[in-house]
Amino acid sequence: MTEVCQVVPKVLLDPRIKKFKGVLMNAVAPEMQSLPAGQQSREVVHRWLTEALGRMSGDLPVEVREAVLDSALADLVGFGPLEWLLKEPDVSEIMVNGAGLVFLERGGQILETDVKFDDDAHVLRIIDRIVNPLGRRIDSDNPTADARLPDGSRVNIVAPPVAVDGPHITIRKFLRTKMAMEDLLALDALNHHMARLLEACVVARLNILVTGNTSSGKTTILNVLSSFIPERERIVTIEDAVELQLKQRHVVRLETKLPGIDGDGAVSVRDLVRNALRMRPDRIVVGEVRGGEAMDMLQAMNTGHTGSLTTLHANGPRDATSRLETMAMMAGLDMPLLAIRKQIASAMNVIVHLARLQDGSRRVTHITEVVGMEGDVITLSDIFKFEQTGVTPEGKVLGQMHPTGIRPMFSQRLEVAGFKLGGEVFGAGF
Repeated sequence: MTEVCQVVPKVLLDPRIKKFKGVLMNAVAPEMQSLPAGQQSREVVHRWLTEALGRMSGDLPVEVREAVLDSALADLVGFGPLEWLLKEPDVSEIMVNGAGLVFLERGGQILETDVKFDDDAHVLRIIDRIVNPLGRRIDSDNPTADARLPDGSRVNIVAPPVAVDGPHITIRKFLRTKMAMEDLLALDALNHHMARLLEACVVARLNILVTGNTSSGKTTILNVLSSFIPERERIVTIEDAVELQLKQRHVVRLETKLPGIDGDGAVSVRDLVRNALRMRPDRIVVGEVRGGEAMDMLQAMNTGHTGSLTTLHANGPRDATSRLETMAMMAGLDMPLLAIRKQIASAMNVIVHLARLQDGSRRVTHITEVVGMEGDVITLSDIFKFEQTGVTPEGKVLGQMHPTGIRPMFSQRLEVAGFKLGGEVFGAGF
């Protein structure tokens, strides 16, 4: 039997307490109906519930009263049962697979929880509470949506008829604790030589592409790399949902806009990349390229906007260049493939690839130089590579990150920027 992770206070699982909570919510129903939804603040509803609870609770212990009050408040004006998970500081992902099955991700491991909704209608009410402030709606004609919670967490919603087993919610939590390179070193995501090389690449204004699969840590690495951008430079960031936490003062943050109910008014990543070029940026940081904006990024990198950073979903450095080709073709410029490959080879300098391993750990598995073109093929050269050597009986992946012994061709640019990296960084023979 699958072990269930306890998140909900045990007292709320008692059928008698659940029934009591229902009675409490019904007691404030007249006040709720008398006030428009826009004026039903948490403070006002909390006061109503507290007054009703005082009339009803009798000899209930304080901890029971507080748990019932918090749960009723969440159902009436919050995010319902999701709030128990949103409060957990070490939960990175929340996955609702219908009313009765809710999972979380913690420390790279996916665990089933004791969180449950009353029924699918309950899930849909919480979904409406998420999307309504954004001018969106979920129904049979609009069964999918992307949204963002007030704390910055990203939300994806899929509802019937496309979701066969009931409405699904996936939340990528916004973690307020900003990770630094020291944190990645402590987690063994990379080693000191790799960290030193990446810092040098950012300061030397190399164009860097961060790649990896879903939940491999691309945004985290992008955040860490962007922290090395000098304070004096003007940075323009472009994201679907703001996640980057740059410490510099001269930062312009741009975010895409979804279309309104009438389908108009959308602002895409591509629109923002084009606009950013008119904003006198020293650096352009794009949270993720997914389509035709890849060509705009490449052209920007090839026309003086060096030191740009972006991420891309890919299975490896070679796959990343293939995906860039495909996305560049989505721009509709009718360029021959060879011309697009030359753009990529000229624009990109470094690919940093991450992987989420089978034990849930996240590692930088490749730091790869984009060398140039050889015939009609983009030439890549691995500078660092992770090699897995085994798995412990407990399931922990064993492996080592090591240099390949190849000094990158951009070493001169690093030296000009003040980083003279010796043979101990790149391996023996230098």
